[in-house]
Amino acid sequence: MKRPGLKKASKRVSCSKRYKIQKKVREHNKKLRKDAKKKGVGKKVKKDIGVPNKAPFKEDILREAEQRRSKLEEEKEKKKLAKQQERAQKRKKENAAGRDADPKAKKARKELPSQEDLVKQMVKQSDPRNSKKHLCSELNKVIDASDIIVEILDARDPLGSRCPQLEEAVLKREGNKKLLFLLNKIDLVPKENVEKWLQCLQLEFPAVAFKASTQLQDKTVQEKKARFATLNGVVDQTKGVACYGSSSLLQLLGDYANETGREGSLKVGLVGFPNVGKSSLINSLKGMRACNAGVQRGITRCFQDVHISKNVKMIDSPGIVAAQSNPKAAMALRSLQVEDKQETVLEAVRTLLKQCNKQQVMLQYNVPDFRNSLEFLSFFAKKRGFLQKGGVPNTELAASTFLNDWTGAKLSYHCKAPEKPSLPPYLSEEIVTEMQKGWDLDKLRKGNEETLRSVKFPNQASSIVLLSKGPTAGVLSDVVEDKPAPEPTEEDIEGSCENQEAGGVKEVSEEVTAETDEPQIKTPVTNKQAKVRLQVPVPVNIDLSSVHTDDAYDFNKDFK
Repeated sequence: MKRPGLKKASKRVSCSKRYKIQKKVREHNKKLRKDAKKKGVGKKVKKDIGVPNKAPFKEDILREAEQRRSKLEEEKEKKKLAKQQERAQKRKKENAAGRDADPKAKKARKELPSQEDLVKQMVKQSDPRNSKKHLCSELNKVIDASDIIVEILDARDPLGSRCPQLEEAVLKREGNKKLLFLLNKIDLVPKENVEKWLQCLQLEFPAVAFKASTQLQDKTVQEKKARFATLNGVVDQTKGVACYGSSSLLQLLGDYANETGREGSLKVGLVGFPNVGKSSLINSLKGMRACNAGVQRGITRCFQDVHISKNVKMIDSPGIVAAQSNPKAAMALRSLQVEDKQETVLEAVRTLLKQCNKQQVMLQYNVPDFRNSLEFLSFFAKKRGFLQKGGVPNTELAASTFLNDWTGAKLSYHCKAPEKPSLPPYLSEEIVTEMQKGWDLDKLRKGNEETLRSVKFPNQASSIVLLSKGPTAGVLSDVVEDKPAPEPTEEDIEGSCENQEAGGVKEVSEEVTAETDEPQIKTPVTNKQAKVRLQVPVPVNIDLSSVHTDDAYDFNKDFK
């Protein structure tokens, strides 16, 4: 009842009424619990306590449980596909019987598409820019439109970052195009190794040492640099916003443009394999995020013009398509097979571990001794906290993180420079002399020395030694299927044994069988066409450290 002088009626009730309501609610809830108990709904499911930490062979038991779970999932998927195929065949028979019985039936009724038709339809609906043919055409456009071609090399594996087909195609193009090497990610390699590689590369083309910035965001880079600056104006070297080698590169390009007296801006094309730092280089020189860059490979799908200065314009290009005839280690680091779902991350990790020293990998990731790649990923997942329900390590996530460390700008590993470098077959002393004309090599040498003094390099002991597989073959023209490589001979195997002893890289697994990579054949170079199908890979050393192991471990031998 609303009392006079109040806007709303009071919600207060007497105590007897409130107690009566509470009693009715309790009785109602009690009745619901009784009904649920009769039906068995209220019984709590017992929680799986898992495997105790003190149980012997806990890791083996968890690994067996994970394998058993994966097998059950595969069987479930197979049964699901079989049921779908049975339904599809049943519908086809019913449709055929209906058409035979009634010839005047509607012709709009269509048969179910086959699996091949569905795959073709999905390929057509996908983005055409993801095709290898489009990437090759975009790369050729960048080469044709550029006056200077800068090949970006990963300082951790400069020889594996080189593409002989690209260099040969640049030398054959008309217009007297210049080729320049840029050694990126030098902050992830020991200083002595960088100096040796610069000396080797400068015997062929001018080489610039560079360290790109990895934390540029739009137009806030100047504020970040000012925030991390010290009192004497020196940028903190431990931050990712620092960029080294930009002044040396811009001065080299500016001097070349002034000396040649070109009208308009100098067009510089950046080429290289995925994840070598082409877009990051442009962002560092521009001082802002002008191109998309990230850990994922193959972000750039078409060329992009960016004005760096008044007389210099750079062209960003998609990554070079790696040929299928390359060794597995080169394909794991340079190709896009993992992103295209053509290769699993587990296979890529297994291939990379075979090319490294086992003890160095253990020290780098702080994991105990492991027998194979699956056991390493289990330890790595437990170390990073990548655990699934029941404490099972998530090996897929651990493998993706491991691969991102190797392809991104995070992990420190290096390859040894050759003691006696030699020119590749498509280069001669006359071509090298012609390519070095017009450059101020003294200024370039001084700029590289200044860059090396400014960058903070890792120690030799904290860097992993990787066995390089040589230059990576690329595809620049129409994509064709690669022919299978011939089997290795005994002489090649003996030569690879000698190289392995000299390199000092140990095998990852002891209880394994040897497996040799596919050899590659060297063919003479012809000067008939400007654009040719360059599918011939560069010869590499066959290494007996490349081994093939089955990650399934036989636990019965522990109980003999």
